[in-house]
Amino acid sequence: MSDIQALILGIVQGLTEYLPVSSSGHLQIGHYLLGTAAFDSLTFDIVVHVATVFATLVILWKEVFWIFRGLFRWDGRLNDEQRYAVNILISMIPIGIVGLFFKDYVDAIFEGSLIVVGVCLLVTACLLAMTHFYKPQEREGISPLHAFIIGMAQAVAVLPGLSRSGSTIATGLLLGNKKQNLAQFSFLMVIPPILGEALLDFKHIVSPSAEYLAEHGTEAAIPMSALVVGFVAAFVSGCIACKWMISIVKQCKLIYFAIYCAIVGLVAIVSQIV
Repeated sequence: MSDIQALILGIVQGLTEYLPVSSSGHLQIGHYLLGTAAFDSLTFDIVVHVATVFATLVILWKEVFWIFRGLFRWDGRLNDEQRYAVNILISMIPIGIVGLFFKDYVDAIFEGSLIVVGVCLLVTACLLAMTHFYKPQEREGISPLHAFIIGMAQAVAVLPGLSRSGSTIATGLLLGNKKQNLAQFSFLMVIPPILGEALLDFKHIVSPSAEYLAEHGTEAAIPMSALVVGFVAAFVSGCIACKWMISIVKQCKLIYFAIYCAIVGLVAIVSQIV
């Protein structure tokens, strides 16, 4: 993998992690178009995903500081910061179950299929389009039940091409949660799962199983310079996309991304068939 290829893929990851268009689907399409599928894509994907976590922490540092400031303060009942943290923990339950027990099966079955990516992008397009036409009355705050339902949407988004941010934001909007706070919650709730997923994937690299070696043993190693370029590109583009997406959600202009996902999904399906 060249530095230019790493730069392009890093930008793709940084932008699509926050924009509701599926980062995993676009990375898979990017590897296919750039011819980098023969390289150790798992290591590269871990690096660029961690970069987007750092981007989230930088852009939403005030919210992160607010949570930690009140997390260990006890006034006889849960304060706002603790309730927010509890909702994040609740939202992690579905993805935790899927990640620990089913993710390897999902990856083994669906990874590498552009048809699956295309179909899931079409599903993402439908979800985003629904938020444009269905506008329930907004409610104050995110309840624990809604946090769990949004977490279920995140768990389903392990499928390649089904946008994590698109699924969680669209689900939250359809439930009637205030769009002013939803994007921030959506981005903060994915930090622990992304780090957990990176640790699980890193385990495969450090202590590979026989199945992993059989599948990835012939992949070429990625130069360190490409990993650094990919990390920086994902971090910088992620910072830009994170701020941009928060503004877009507040204005509720997701229909344009629905159109984009529909077009890319159809192209992915047709390219695989042809």
